[in-house]
Amino acid sequence: MYDLGTMQLVLIVLCSLLIGVSKTGMPTLGILVVATMASIFPARASIGIVLPMLITADVIAVTYYRRSVNWRTLISLLPWVLGGLIIGFIVLFFIEASRPVEIILGIIILLMIGIQFAKERSSAQWMAAIPQSSWFVGVMGTLAGFTTMIGNAAGPIMAIFLLAIALPKQEFIGTGAWFFLSVNLIKVPLYISLGLITMDSLTFNVWLIPGILIGTYIGIKSLPYIPQKIFNIIILLLAVFGGIRLLMA
Repeated sequence: MYDLGTMQLVLIVLCSLLIGVSKTGMPTLGILVVATMASIFPARASIGIVLPMLITADVIAVTYYRRSVNWRTLISLLPWVLGGLIIGFIVLFFIEASRPVEIILGIIILLMIGIQFAKERSSAQWMAAIPQSSWFVGVMGTLAGFTTMIGNAAGPIMAIFLLAIALPKQEFIGTGAWFFLSVNLIKVPLYISLGLITMDSLTFNVWLIPGILIGTYIGIKSLPYIPQKIFNIIILLLAVFGGIRLLMA
């Protein structure tokens, strides 16, 4: 189906491992997958290939972390996320070129990271109160829906949001797992209608399942050994790298 070289195949298998790890241990690794897959396939085709891989890992993450979920947070995000999905669908419908999508994603991710760094370094009360405000939930929910629709790239957005509301790492992973499984399942019929998921792409996905399963195992086993502070720092640094990578692709 795809004319791929040996190095490209190696990178794709590595991406399947990273997807597994990102869903069960280190969330923002997913943005590296998005950037790498977009460099191997056309950006629109790559998001259709990546989505079923994400869902496979989501199912395992939800099963393992099913008791570590902040349902109040998820429910508050839902209406805003649905609005973002609709906006993203419209963008994908009208924009055929890949670079505008990559640039939009990179700018949004770096902007959100800048806000998070500013909040952590500021002692102002209004900055500390931002994560608890209804407008913050609305903006982040809309951005999460939009970025996941146009490029499976809501990982850094959700990571910044969950860090901002100070969820511990287990609850961080569990809440994110339920969020992404729900949203990714909603996206399937939308991607099919856009021709981004086909029988050929699904057949290709099947070959990558073993790598995803191994990655989820690595993520589950490694998470308990990562201190909370180091966990937060790694997430932000990976998000920065991923945002820059999208802008420079």
